[in-house]
Amino acid sequence: MSQTLGPNMPETPPPSSIWALSHMKLRFFARVRRFLQTKTTQRNIKSRNKATANKEEQVTAADKRISDDDDDDSLVLQRSVKRLHFGGLEEKEMAAIEIERLAREDVKMRKLMAELGVIPALVGMVASEVAGRRRVAIKALIELANGTYTNKALMVEAGIFSKLPVKIDVLEEPTRHEFAELILSLSSLANHTQFPLASSEVLPFLIGILESGSSCETKESCLGTLYNLSAVLDNTGALLSNGVVQTLLRLISVKALSEKALATLGHLVVTLMGKKAMENSSLVPESLIEIMTWEDKPKCQELSAYILMILAHQSSVQREKMAKSGIVPVLLELALLGSPLAQKRALKLLQWFKDERQTRMGPHSGPQTARIAIGSPVNHREAQEGKKLMKDLVKQSLHKNMELITRRANATSGDSSMLKSLVMSTSSKSLPC
Repeated sequence: MSQTLGPNMPETPPPSSIWALSHMKLRFFARVRRFLQTKTTQRNIKSRNKATANKEEQVTAADKRISDDDDDDSLVLQRSVKRLHFGGLEEKEMAAIEIERLAREDVKMRKLMAELGVIPALVGMVASEVAGRRRVAIKALIELANGTYTNKALMVEAGIFSKLPVKIDVLEEPTRHEFAELILSLSSLANHTQFPLASSEVLPFLIGILESGSSCETKESCLGTLYNLSAVLDNTGALLSNGVVQTLLRLISVKALSEKALATLGHLVVTLMGKKAMENSSLVPESLIEIMTWEDKPKCQELSAYILMILAHQSSVQREKMAKSGIVPVLLELALLGSPLAQKRALKLLQWFKDERQTRMGPHSGPQTARIAIGSPVNHREAQEGKKLMKDLVKQSLHKNMELITRRANATSGDSSMLKSLVMSTSSKSLPC
């Protein structure tokens, strides 16, 4: 029986209509999603393009700034060179400050400045009586000399050494240091004989600073210059005539300066004049023997032993002076606790002292010659007696210094009894037979 629907009751759509509507909605939302994805992709592409454009603009702007800076430096250089050559005193001072700044930045700029003739003008300013004006000129020259052989040669040719002040005490410490730094830089030309670096102006100036109350840093620069000059044999005469040896011997007792001073003496001692000057000094050999006890300065020990080797070689007079100054116990200690190189040199010296004692115990009891031939033949029985006496001397020296050696060795070994027994048991082997 059919049932009649009321006027207000909605008619239920057939199932096929519901599926059709759902399908349409799904297609609609899919299209919307694709549309949104397309918009997002386009937006990202535009953002990337914009970022790339911004980077290109930044690079262009940076290039422009660099170009502007180069242009500014070129303009500053032109203006500074003009003021340095044709300006007043204050303008020259300001120009030197700008030249120092530009020279510090670029080696090509230093070479260009030299071609523009700034070096002779700055060298002329070094002789100024105004301390501030003199200092800015020195600073500019230091920067111009950095890494350029040509600029250094131009400074020497312009007479920079003739501008050095004669009286050191009138200079302030910063000015002394800057002078010393500039001369050290120029001393790299020492191997070129056409440059008179060991001139009558340079050496008195350096020695004056070394003997003054200047800072260790300033004195170290002066020692570096003397080291470079002493490496050239032609400079030996000038160095010795200006009293360099005695000045260096006084400085080796200062630990902060000792290594460079000893290295310079090592250059001089190999020459006949240098060796004679050291032999005649009242500070030799005591000061050099004292340095060999510096355990915290192994390089100084090595250099001191080297100089003593040169002095003692074929000279019984010097060996006698060393023996009277107590060198044997110090050499024994150095041979036990020193660096490998220091040990080797100490043992060599000890061998000479042993050979000389054997020679004195030989059949000839008369006066010995000043030069004793090392390793000369002696009677076998006398040689054995000499060896026994030398061994006894070694034992006695070791026993006398045992406490000192043990105390110093504790810092490294931590076992004093073991070291003591080792030294006592091997005392007869301390010297080569």
